[in-house]
Amino acid sequence: MPENPEGDHHALAVHEVVLLLGADTEHGLTDEEAAARLTRYGPNVLPTAAGGGALRRLLRQFHNPLIYVLVAAGVVTLLLAEYVDSAVIFGVVLVNAVVGFLQESRAEAALDALRAMVRTQARVVRAGRQRQVPSDVVVPGDLVLMEAGEKVPADLRLVRAAELRADESALTGESLPVRKDELVVPVETPVADRRNLLYSGTLLTGGTAVGVAVATGAETELGRIHRLVGGAQVLDTPLTVKLAKFSRLLTVAILFLAAVTFAIGVVRGQDAGETFTAAVALAVGAIPEGLPAAVTITLAIGVSRMARRRAVIRRLPAVETLGSTTVICTDKTGTLTENQMTVQVLWTPQGRYEVSGAGYAPTGEIRDCAGGPAPTGEGALRWSLLAGVACNDARLDEQDGRWAVLGDPTEGAMLVAGAKVGLHAYEVAAELPRVAAVPFTSERQFMATLHDRPDGGRVVLVKGAVERLVEWSSSTLRSDGSTGPLDAPAVLAAAHELAAEGLRVLATAMRPVGPTDALVEEELAGNLVFTGLHAMLDPPRAAAAAAVESCHRAGIEVKMITGDHLATASSIARRLGLLRAAPGPGDVLTGADLMALPAEELPAVVRQASVFARVSPEQKLRLVEALQADGQVVAMTGDGVNDAPALRQANIGVAMGRSGTEVAKEAADVVLTDDDFATIESAVAEGRGVFANLTKFITWTLPTNAAEGLVILVAIVLGSALPILPSQILWINMTTAVFLGLTLAFEPKEPGIMDRPPRDPGQSLLTVALVVRVLLVSALLVVGAWWLFEWELSGGADLAQARTAAVNLFVTVMAFYLFSCRSLTRSPWRLGLFSNRWLIVGVLVQALSQLALTYLPVMNDLFRTAPIGGQTWLRILGIAVVVSAIVALDKRFGRFGRRLG
Repeated sequence: MPENPEGDHHALAVHEVVLLLGADTEHGLTDEEAAARLTRYGPNVLPTAAGGGALRRLLRQFHNPLIYVLVAAGVVTLLLAEYVDSAVIFGVVLVNAVVGFLQESRAEAALDALRAMVRTQARVVRAGRQRQVPSDVVVPGDLVLMEAGEKVPADLRLVRAAELRADESALTGESLPVRKDELVVPVETPVADRRNLLYSGTLLTGGTAVGVAVATGAETELGRIHRLVGGAQVLDTPLTVKLAKFSRLLTVAILFLAAVTFAIGVVRGQDAGETFTAAVALAVGAIPEGLPAAVTITLAIGVSRMARRRAVIRRLPAVETLGSTTVICTDKTGTLTENQMTVQVLWTPQGRYEVSGAGYAPTGEIRDCAGGPAPTGEGALRWSLLAGVACNDARLDEQDGRWAVLGDPTEGAMLVAGAKVGLHAYEVAAELPRVAAVPFTSERQFMATLHDRPDGGRVVLVKGAVERLVEWSSSTLRSDGSTGPLDAPAVLAAAHELAAEGLRVLATAMRPVGPTDALVEEELAGNLVFTGLHAMLDPPRAAAAAAVESCHRAGIEVKMITGDHLATASSIARRLGLLRAAPGPGDVLTGADLMALPAEELPAVVRQASVFARVSPEQKLRLVEALQADGQVVAMTGDGVNDAPALRQANIGVAMGRSGTEVAKEAADVVLTDDDFATIESAVAEGRGVFANLTKFITWTLPTNAAEGLVILVAIVLGSALPILPSQILWINMTTAVFLGLTLAFEPKEPGIMDRPPRDPGQSLLTVALVVRVLLVSALLVVGAWWLFEWELSGGADLAQARTAAVNLFVTVMAFYLFSCRSLTRSPWRLGLFSNRWLIVGVLVQALSQLALTYLPVMNDLFRTAPIGGQTWLRILGIAVVVSAIVALDKRFGRFGRRLG
């Protein structure tokens, strides 16, 4: 069979396509030929990618430096016969692996959802007979029959079409149903404008068609997107990258210090076994066992908070990634806009009228330019609204308090406009029963209906293209119901002005006829009475402009990337503050502009532009990759199949929960249940709060680990007894992490979190300011612990009591320091003592645990502690107060303290 390697079937005449594919437009393929082609080309399904298997995915979860550190900690505690602590650590490792495994498995569902889109039934003609077959067996060359409501089973080149409209929004981003015909279009025509092709997975909203299958399975437009989704790189989140670097650095540092400790002990002639035990104790002390749990719980709390803000997180690290976002690439339809066409302006020769309300809910008003109510008499405005309601095949429907349109969105908008002044469709239908109709076609450019009037006469109502109705109108209707001469230039000027505002403009007209007159299309030309203009658009969401402004204030760029037309996209962008009133060169680009750009110029051009219109799925993917190459952390929003590759490639993919396809949802990391851009802004704020709380936890926990290691190192250098034992170190690390540190995960967002610029994506988790703070607090801990340990010994305490005092000092200082870490730059008292009640509960539980460790005999036996007196507790509290005061002074006056926030 001949091939068309370029796949440019839209640029070929029907007979050329038929010849090329060896098809037959009357009888279809024979059964034998269809079977042979099925063997040759394979089933009409999207291919299944070869996966690594469940076991390999599970093992991949352990390939992480932080997990290596934890496993080492578990082995060390096991060697020390601390079986409970070892079990806890290995439990954390296992839980992290299982969670990661489930998340990675869920991501694979994106391709499964895409494959499900093309599974349907198809009506084909084979051997001259019409048959219903599974879409899987449709082959290139098959003659396929289609009608409204059916899903397209393969890419089809139209042979015949009648009043055909297709909903391609999920594939191309076009917000309105696309009219289709069999006429040839130029070879360079982009996918969204190839009117003679139907695409696999799209839906017919009107008309009938006969087409020849030109591509099936992986060769369809949907298959091309499938390849893009499968090939898109799933990037590590900023947090996982930073934690990996931090873990590698921590591992090297711990092993180095442990080796130095062992070497110093051996050189000093100390017992090798005891020195090794001390080196192990140093390693145990330096490992932050609570960090993975803190990360997981902090992210989980962020997930819960975002869910309350209508953002459902599908991948846990995505919580923090949102807070790292520097650029948001957003779709227009349904995200920035309502995805509900709305009449904004009505114009008649008597004046302009503003229509309030948005969406399909029939609430709002029509007012004149002075703000007064619109006239409701028998003038032009009323008849223009009547034409919009009666000359209409759409229907409004309310379910669960939500209004929807069954039919064309443009007609739905006209129904709603009439309902706002009491012209409800069912009442109008009763008052003006329809007798006959002339349907809209692209050739006619209008729709006309004939109605009986209550006075016994009849009236023709017409709606359609402005130029056609102005050409066919000989007069206009005045406000009192009389007719007068039509000022055609004024009407066209008004239509042009409305179109310049980004509105879609339709004209209305009427013609009174006799009680027995029929609807004759040829008699309309030159005999219509012009009534007015309906100007509509899919309006911006009420909160979108404020959300865009908030993102700009937070240093986050917002770029609109849409498959819709340039004029529509630019109009919405101006209304939302994404574009200036007079955009400069390079602010707005189309898909054609992007195609003409060399690859090396793309990052610079993308950096400048704010609106990208009429772009293809590949171009959306290229735009995201160009921004990432420029060092940006990119959040991408979308709802259609065409958005899936870019959603998967982006650092954070955000899908629409209501209007989004299952493909988009499965490819995304976050799903918005309300489809509102303002929710993204709220989620970014929550993400920033999550990262701030993780930073607070790390700032709080690292001094303990560093100080524990340094205390052991000092003991080896001095040849002294260990001030704290390995089992006591594990007690400190595990209990304080759970009872104290994890309470920071519940810390509310600090005021002004969206007034700060985004974090530098390249900035390390261990900043200079953080390292200085950690060294300061750990040094204070080491000095305080050694002083107290020696003081207790010199005062007559035994070794167990001195160690118990040192352990309690560590915990008490960390409890005091916890309050300081609630804010890295502000006084904790300014945050309100009870704004985080979990912190108070955690401190009380930790205090009871320390009393149990100190005074319960069973705890004394397990951890080799001993009761201590009141004077020792006073010394512990005194040291804790001194450390807190020094940290407060550093926060208030120190250069590094101020830079931590």
